[in-house]
Amino acid sequence: MNMANSSKKMISLSDHFTYGTLIRFTLSSMLVMIFTSIYSVVDGFFVSNYVGSTPFAALNLIFPFIMFFSAVGFMFGAGGGALVALTLGEGNRDKANGIFSFIIYIVLFIGIVFAVIGYIITPIVAVRLGATEAMLPFCIEYARVSFIGLPAFMLQNSFQVFLITAERPQLGLVVTLIAGMTNIVLDAVFMGIAGFGLWSAALATIIGQFLGGFIPLFYFFAPNSSKLRLGKPLFDAKALCKTVINGSSEFLSNVSMSVVNMLYNFQLMKYAGESGVSAYGIIMYTNFIFVGIFFGYSMGVAPIAGYNLGAERYEELKNVFKRSIKLISIAGVLMTAVSFLAAGFLAGIFTGSDQALHEMTKNAIIIYSIAYIFIGYNIFASAFFTGLNNGIVSAAISFLRTLVFQVVSVLILPLILGLNGIWGAIVSAELSAFLFTVYCFLHFKGRYHYA
Repeated sequence: MNMANSSKKMISLSDHFTYGTLIRFTLSSMLVMIFTSIYSVVDGFFVSNYVGSTPFAALNLIFPFIMFFSAVGFMFGAGGGALVALTLGEGNRDKANGIFSFIIYIVLFIGIVFAVIGYIITPIVAVRLGATEAMLPFCIEYARVSFIGLPAFMLQNSFQVFLITAERPQLGLVVTLIAGMTNIVLDAVFMGIAGFGLWSAALATIIGQFLGGFIPLFYFFAPNSSKLRLGKPLFDAKALCKTVINGSSEFLSNVSMSVVNMLYNFQLMKYAGESGVSAYGIIMYTNFIFVGIFFGYSMGVAPIAGYNLGAERYEELKNVFKRSIKLISIAGVLMTAVSFLAAGFLAGIFTGSDQALHEMTKNAIIIYSIAYIFIGYNIFASAFFTGLNNGIVSAAISFLRTLVFQVVSVLILPLILGLNGIWGAIVSAELSAFLFTVYCFLHFKGRYHYA
């Protein structure tokens, strides 16, 4: 009896989705992204309150450079997850497992190579980003320790999607909780109790990343009841190419965000100095949490779209699309309202007694909050087209949203509005991307039958 009830609660890619089951199925991936964001916030909290303002600014300056490399993990996870889900929908489980294994081994190899490259070039990049003489040693120590954990972090990013495809999103949440709580506890011990420096924040992070990357690795190697299992890889150049194209939107999105964040920091060093970089870092911490909800939901829906396309279940594809648009609309309005009303509180978590920094950050959060009305649609559209295995459209949305529109905005608006132009650049970019997203939804609805 209990086993029967338990099986009924298990949601499959082949199910009919209501609002309730959509939220339940994607809840784990949303919580994964939220908790991952919270752990980043905790890092910032301990550094800003226990290590100092200059190390905090250095952390925010060099962090986008580290994330630049990790984008490959997101690419293979999103692109490979969509392809594996499509293959499962076509009923070819052995091929799906061969592709899955092939992708994971490639991610691990690339992670090791990138870790070495990042470790070597960190000092040059930090100088190019505008690190002051006081900030430079902190940038170097944080980044170099962080790169030791890069292979595990890339695996963790890939497994977040594959665990959804394997219909085990709850395991992804458990792994994230274990990794994140380890990070938080070690932050408190290293910086709060022992009084260690910035390097210990990076050490706490990579220990959590090793747990987050290798627990799923061992799970998929061992016998398990999911749809996926690591084993003999299928060396398929066509599948690899399809994975890269499918995941190019997530790759471009993460790379572009890193590049744009570095550009923001460069502009802020000119317009507001070290305080501007700190304020932007605070915005990013709060932004990670809100946007993480959209990313988590979209990651959860993409395999559903891929499965239903492969199985030619077009009515269900329409159902999932329609319900998703409504959920995202509600979430966008709520996030804007919460961010606007809580701006002072959010700024106060990191600024302490620095009243000038508090006011700057509060004003920035209020302006930035308008963008949440549009961000959800753009993130969902990119992930949805990835799920439909149309990496070109997905990449175009991400490329325009996270790079082209933002670069243009952050370079031009400050010339007109000064510092407020930097904070408002995201609103301009997301609105422009939203218009392109609407065009793509209308243009491709006939091909994929989702509307």
